[in-house]
Amino acid sequence: MINKVCVITGASSGIGRALAFEMASHQYSLVLAARSNDALNQVKEEVIAKYDVQIEVCVTDVSVEDDCKILIDKTVKIFGRIDVLINNAGISMRALFANVELWVIKRLMDVNFWGTVYCTKYALPHITEMGGSIVGVTSIAGFHGLPGRCGYSASKFAMNGFLETIRIENLKSGVHVLIAAPSFTSSNVRKSALTADGSPQGFSPRNEKNMMTSEEVAHKIWRGIKYRKRNIILSIKGKISVLLQRILPVMLDKLFYNAMAKEPDSPIK
Repeated sequence: MINKVCVITGASSGIGRALAFEMASHQYSLVLAARSNDALNQVKEEVIAKYDVQIEVCVTDVSVEDDCKILIDKTVKIFGRIDVLINNAGISMRALFANVELWVIKRLMDVNFWGTVYCTKYALPHITEMGGSIVGVTSIAGFHGLPGRCGYSASKFAMNGFLETIRIENLKSGVHVLIAAPSFTSSNVRKSALTADGSPQGFSPRNEKNMMTSEEVAHKIWRGIKYRKRNIILSIKGKISVLLQRILPVMLDKLFYNAMAKEPDSPIK
């Protein structure tokens, strides 16, 4: 029996790494994509040591269209199919719009939004053939603007709108589209977040002790794939935020402002 095949972008750390373990535990063959060959191979070795699945790695910068095409072509050449594409690669930022260099926002759009578009474009025919799933790991920031993260929120709003449209266009094709929105998750995304001049932040401004773990997020995403869910909000606070956005948006503006202003070294004064 040929295992189902899952492509995961941003697979070298955080949620992507956890997704590799989660999908392997359900006997998916994997293609892991990220920019670091060494980090990808380390994840590959760790997963294979635990699960008897076939794993390939493909060094990919999702902001480069040709890289995304190569990723999908390599997957099909090796396995002959794609059942699940998880668009997980992403970067964050932390700066006020008034201060940020515009190229920083463009970088976030190139990775978070265009990376999803490129990979989905080339994978869609193969996923359609299998009646498979397209997953976008977005954010609560894609439902309501997050102060100090304008580029991040913009890219996640764009992802949400794109994936919802792909879902509607494929209502009769059998393709499943899942929008998965974690709240704050314990990972290295905040350490690598870009500041106003584009340099990495280098630290997490939030206490990550009580955040969801990457493993918890990965398991919930797997359940969303298994049960072909439309949208999943992956925390109680996230669900409350999305509800307030609909019924009390002005209150949510103030709550977000105050929460972000309390962060250490916050750009919000």
